[in-house]
Amino acid sequence: MKAFIKLILYRPLFNALMLLVFIMPGNNVGLAIIVLTIIVRLILMPSSLKAMHQQRRMQELQPEIQALQEKYKDDRAKLAEELTRYYKENKINPLGSCLPLLIQLPILIILYYVFINGLSTERFDLLYDWMPRPDTVKTMFLGLDLSKPDRWILPLIAGALQFVQSWQIMPKMKPTGGDNKQQMAQMMSKQMMYLMPVFTVFIAGRLPAALPLYWAVTTLFSVGQQWWVYRGKPETKVKNKELADEKKTIKRGVAITVRKKK
Repeated sequence: MKAFIKLILYRPLFNALMLLVFIMPGNNVGLAIIVLTIIVRLILMPSSLKAMHQQRRMQELQPEIQALQEKYKDDRAKLAEELTRYYKENKINPLGSCLPLLIQLPILIILYYVFINGLSTERFDLLYDWMPRPDTVKTMFLGLDLSKPDRWILPLIAGALQFVQSWQIMPKMKPTGGDNKQQMAQMMSKQMMYLMPVFTVFIAGRLPAALPLYWAVTTLFSVGQQWWVYRGKPETKVKNKELADEKKTIKRGVAITVRKKK
């Protein structure tokens, strides 16, 4: 399995990074990391957008889902039946926001190791025979040596972007008066919104600076995607408005008909 992953993912991505290093001015690995991260995220965009749309849809339907959970809290079998029916009626998959991300995760982890080994010319044995080889790999980027840990600048940027990414979702999650488990889950979500950026800064400050650079770029890409997905009005509100407008139109039509008869 390890050899298979190396063959189909690790080695191609490493070669892509080295090709970009060869192309970039001064063989700058920082620019190569940014470009390769964006390319990979563009390739993964269809699945990640699908996951985000499912996530938003699930958040919009949370009040109705929680109402069903409260109504059938003493009958697990009936609750499962009603939730399955509700999901089917609204054309949502509870796992739809998780599965695409699980598919992406191995690729993003492999990129981590690609960037670690791509900071020098020591692993050129992984290059294909026909691949051009840069004479050097320049690790200085914006005054930072990407081969060494950067304690503050890139880790703080990565942490701030992590906070923004979490904050984009949290306002959409409406507080409810559900049971203790639901309230606890909401409290944990809010705590994670603040703890994850701190954890990001702590870990990123102990890794080669190439990794927080990659972390920051991929998180910024996610922030842009989430902005795009959440930019409009929730579908449920739009549908409710359409229904209300339709009812008003019908009432006007009835009123005009009555006047004509008179």
